[in-house]
Amino acid sequence: MATISKEARQYPDLTSGYNQRWSGTPESVVLVESVEQVAPVVQEAVRDGKRMTVNGAGHCFEDFVYNSDVDVVINMKHLDAVYYDPAMNAVAVEAGSNLLNVYKKLYERWGVTLPGGLCYSVGVGGHVSGGGWGALARRHGLIVDHLYAVEVVVVGEGGEVRRVVATREEDDPNRDLWWAHTGGGGGNFGVITRYWFRSPGATGREPGEILPRPPRHVLLSAAALSWDEITEAGFTRLVNNYADWHVRNSRPGSRAAGLFGLAVLNHRSNGQIGLITQVEADLPGADDLLAEYLDAITDGVGAPLQPMTASMGEYNAMPGCYEAQRLPWLQATRFLGTNNVDLNNPTLRADYKSGYMRGNFPDKHVATMYQSLTSTDIDNSTATMHLQGFGAQVNAVPESATAFAHRSSFFKLYWQVLWDDPADDDEHLTWLRRFYADLYRDTGGVPVPNELTDGCYVNYPDVDLNSAEHNQSQVPWYRLYYKENYERLQQVKKRFDPRDVFRHAQSVRLPD
Repeated sequence: MATISKEARQYPDLTSGYNQRWSGTPESVVLVESVEQVAPVVQEAVRDGKRMTVNGAGHCFEDFVYNSDVDVVINMKHLDAVYYDPAMNAVAVEAGSNLLNVYKKLYERWGVTLPGGLCYSVGVGGHVSGGGWGALARRHGLIVDHLYAVEVVVVGEGGEVRRVVATREEDDPNRDLWWAHTGGGGGNFGVITRYWFRSPGATGREPGEILPRPPRHVLLSAAALSWDEITEAGFTRLVNNYADWHVRNSRPGSRAAGLFGLAVLNHRSNGQIGLITQVEADLPGADDLLAEYLDAITDGVGAPLQPMTASMGEYNAMPGCYEAQRLPWLQATRFLGTNNVDLNNPTLRADYKSGYMRGNFPDKHVATMYQSLTSTDIDNSTATMHLQGFGAQVNAVPESATAFAHRSSFFKLYWQVLWDDPADDDEHLTWLRRFYADLYRDTGGVPVPNELTDGCYVNYPDVDLNSAEHNQSQVPWYRLYYKENYERLQQVKKRFDPRDVFRHAQSVRLPD
């Protein structure tokens, strides 16, 4: 364990995240290297009345880790082991690991994986607790659907610190703490030190028998449409085609569940709109499934597919995938996950928003999308709205079975804009906020849970949802994230963090 003070030369590298809008000046950063070291660090901070946050080795879209109120940051990045625990008959993953590390160790050793996110640098601690999803979610569900247990360092009413292991077993007295970490979000109940994974119903006693097996190979396709060749009518057809395909093809276990598709709707200044698709190549007729999908998405658009020569938000150009590439699964996963220069940009500034869809877009939604993406108020090729494949196996789980409540959505929405100069903050924030507010103007500026929209993704946190200026729906931020699961999360908070030690701008609140 190492404690880094303000005087240390490495301090600047440990007090800011990927997004340079967020940085802090804590008294110290503590680098822990074993699960046993965490509790004493927490105990000391509680004893001294120090405000703590946790960096789980990934990145946060808001200032929940790095802000001016924080005294101590517990940095977990060296706590990254992945191993089989025979006592649990589960694979343990320490909370400081990133996703690529997990995928490599699981697959190279045992030929299995977890259906987590795409980006290599996402930290497991927050990703899992928020209900993480990824390219295999339509086949295997969310990563939390395979969570067997979690270990958390918690603080009691009297300030006493203890490590609690909570499992999904029905007779576990701490089961609610496990449940809270299946979509309840990070930074709410304590310091997560490790997770254990075993798929429900798995009966084997070897690690290669208890978790999902990814396909041996995938077909990876990256094609684009030129903005110069897309009319408003063509754009409308493209967006509606994407929505319609996912509404019609989200039956759990179906052939189509083996296909994951992104439609990257870039601002017109980018020059292209992208379609990034991954198909399980082991499926009979996989090439036909990909062709059928791309034909369905581009039907009637009036613009031909072409190589993806422009960057697409977080993805670099991929002209070599215009003709679909048959790749080993891990190779494709590593390529997609690391194909992102922006996360290494030391001047990166960014903002993000999210939403879930339970049906096709209304005409007014598509009109707003076209207007915002062709607006001259901004000239930024990274300004984008992603349509992200969802549903299928994700929706096979009841909404109350886990804390993740968006189990009836067919696809999700993700807004992103990146820039470098702090002087441009207002321009980019204004464009994104206006886009979002206009799209959801009929529901108070946010995607309220109803028959069409289904709230927001807690792992894409957005503090604008707290604001009466930006959220005029009368539906509070916590309903957008958790829907009817929030009160149960509050009871878990009351039991395991009664002093509200672990808190941020959108942490679960103690009951009144």
